[in-house]
Amino acid sequence: MTTAASDLAERLDRLLPQTQCTRCGYADCRAYADAIAAGTADINRCPPGGETTLLALAALAGRAPQPLDATCGQFGGLAVAVIDESACIGCKLCIDACPVDAIIGAPKRMHAILPSLCSGCELCVAPCPVDCIAMVPAAREWTDADAVLARDRYRARRVRLARAERIAHRPAADPDRAQRQAAVAAALERARARRGAGA
Repeated sequence: MTTAASDLAERLDRLLPQTQCTRCGYADCRAYADAIAAGTADINRCPPGGETTLLALAALAGRAPQPLDATCGQFGGLAVAVIDESACIGCKLCIDACPVDAIIGAPKRMHAILPSLCSGCELCVAPCPVDCIAMVPAAREWTDADAVLARDRYRARRVRLARAERIAHRPAADPDRAQRQAAVAAALERARARRGAGA
């Protein structure tokens, strides 16, 4: 991507609501902004942004405004997820699905959604094996400050998950340890064989 396209993508990303809902067909808001900047995506694929966002994207990208692509969903205002605590089995699948870390809980313990952090992405609903998550209308609007916080939380989550992945696949801190362990095991085996031969 050229510097100009990258700069445009950065400015487009700031216009998006940062719900990270993937309804646009891209992995996250930044991926969608990159595709718009590259000219490979239409500017009408963001249901959470509503008409205001679509008009702003069109103006910044220098394209004619378009109505929302209905295949991506409909704008209906902010809805937040709620968990039926009596039905929650603590499987953690909703926590794994939440792109902005708005769900708290531990394995085999009841989970809870922090409504002030929930972006309304709905990504936690489908993985729930007991259907204990529902979307309910929020008593507020999604603001620019919410978008900034959601973007920051999403990026922090990605960094944390990448770090955990690196740690999980990191070779042992001591590369010679396995060789030393094999040498000790072989020496013990020889000692046992000598003791057995002398008996």
